[in-house]
Parts: sequence; structure tokens; C-alpha cells
Amino acid sequence: MASKSNESGASKPGPMAMFGQEPSEAIGNLQKELLEAYEQASRAWLARVKSEADLWSGLAAKLTSTRSIPEALESYQKCVAQRMQMAAEDGRQLFEQCQNITQKITRALSNGRPTGST
Repeated sequence: MASKSNESGASKPGPMAMFGQEPSEAIGNLQKELLEAYEQASRAWLARVKSEADLWSGLAAKLTSTRSIPEALESYQKCVAQRMQMAAEDGRQLFEQCQNITQKITRALSNGRPTGST
């Protein structure tokens, strides 16, 4: 039932034979896009972990060279302030990555049709 014979006797696929190719291609494309997004996010978070390790290593080096308690407190205060900025950036980055992935999934589920905004 999935194929029809033409005049030469050769079999050509009917409309039902093509069913499933477009959706499976779309799923493959979605998987590829999501994998790329996950890899990009992974690289960003690995860089972030390295920068935090560098931050705390730098604090340890500063604290070993301090000669007074006020100097140590100042170094610690600067480190904590920088860490707070990093945490704010982490939140922004996480939000953007989740939004990016959600948009890719939504676009795939809507078959490329524009979706309404709320």
C-alpha cells in the first residue's frame, strides 16, 4: 500500500512512505542544536569554575603575604565582592542558557511557525 506502480512497472513511494522523514529530520536537527547549546554551556561553566578557583587561589596568596589584620580583611572583602559579582553573572548566564534551550525546543515543536508572545 506504500508504493504504487507506474507504467514501466517500477515502484515509487506513495504519500505514506514519506511519512516520518520530515519529523525525524526535524528531531535530528533539534538534537544537534541542543547538543551544540549544551556544549557551549558546558564550556562556559568550565571557564567559570576555573575563574572561581583562580579567585580563591589569589585570595590565599594575598592572605599569606599580609602583615596585618586590616590588610587581610581588605583582601577578603575585595574577594567576596568579586565573588558576589560572579554569582550575579552566573544567574544571568544560567537564565540566558535556559531561555536559549527553551526557544529551540519551542521552535521545533511549533514546526518553525512563529509563536505568540505573552
